Amino acid sequence: MSADPARTMSTGTRTDVRMHSTRPDDVLALVTSTDPWGPSVDAAIALAARWTANLTGCYIDPSLRHAAEPDREPEVPGLPRLYDMDHAERAAFASHAHDLGVRDARWVVARRNIPLTLRALGAWHDLAVVERDIVAGDQLLDILGEAMLASRMPCLLLPPDWNGSPVPDRVAIGWNGSIEAARAVHCALPFLQEAAEVRIIDGQSTYASDDVTAPVTPRPDLLDYLRRHGVDAKSRHLDISPQEAGPALLEEIRRTHAGLLVMGAYSHSCLRERVLGGATRHVLKHAHIPVLIHH
Repeated sequence: MSADPARTMSTGTRTDVRMHSTRPDDVLALVTSTDPWGPSVDAAIALAARWTANLTGCYIDPSLRHAAEPDREPEVPGLPRLYDMDHAERAAFASHAHDLGVRDARWVVARRNIPLTLRALGAWHDLAVVERDIVAGDQLLDILGEAMLASRMPCLLLPPDWNGSPVPDRVAIGWNGSIEAARAVHCALPFLQEAAEVRIIDGQSTYASDDVTAPVTPRPDLLDYLRRHGVDAKSRHLDISPQEAGPALLEEIRRTHAGLLVMGAYSHSCLRERVLGGATRHVLKHAHIPVLIHH
C-alpha cells in the first residue's frame, strides 16, 4: 500500500495531524458475471480508479463456488492455479477498466474454490470485492468465513443487486473492542477519511466472555485513533447482549442511513470451531448495504 505525506494543521492550542492513510495498491474483484459485468467488477473498478490502484478480475467457475478441497498448499507455493480466459474476455475486461480510469487491469480464471483462491491472491492484494450471492444457499457464510480466515485480507461484501457508490458519505463502524474490529477499522481508513459522516456503533459488552484463554489487554480508544488519522466520528453505545447484537446493529444502520458498515469478523467464543460468530453471521446475511469486514 502507498501512503500520502502527512499534513499538519494548527487549530488554537491543539495540533491536528491529518493524513491520507495507506490506500490499496492492488484491488481484487471476484467476478460472477461477464455479460453484463457483475457488481463486484463495477465496485472494484470505481475503487481502483479513485485510488490509482492496480486491478485484478478473477473469475471462479460456478461449479467451483460451492466446492470443498483438502486444506493443502497449491502446487506452486503462494499461487493458485490461474489461467487466462479466452483473449476476448481478457481484452474486454481490460478495455472496460481502462475506459473508467484504471491504470492496470489483469484478468485471470481460478481453478480452485473460493477460500483457496483468496488465500493465494491475498498475498498479492490489499482488498477483495465479493458479491454476497456469489454462493447461494446455506453454504454462503461458511465459505466466506473460511475464505476470510484463509486470506487474512479485508473483504468488501456487496449485497444482492447492489449498484451504489463503494465510498459513501455515511459510514458506520460496528465496534466491540476486539482485535478483529480494530483491524477492520485500520483497513477501512481510506473509506473513513473520505466520508462526510462516521458513526461508531459501540456494542462493547459488559457480559462475561466464555473465552477463558483470551488475555486481558487494554482496549484502544477508537475516537482518539480516528482523530489521529483525520476522521471526526460520533459514538453511540448500545447496551445489548451478544445475542441481540446483530439485529440491533442493522437497526442502528437503518436509523442513521449509513451506506457502508465496517466490522470485524469474529466468533463470540474462540473455543467454538466457527470463524463467524452469531452477530457477524446475522449482519452478513441480512445487511442491505456493503460491509467491509476483516478477520
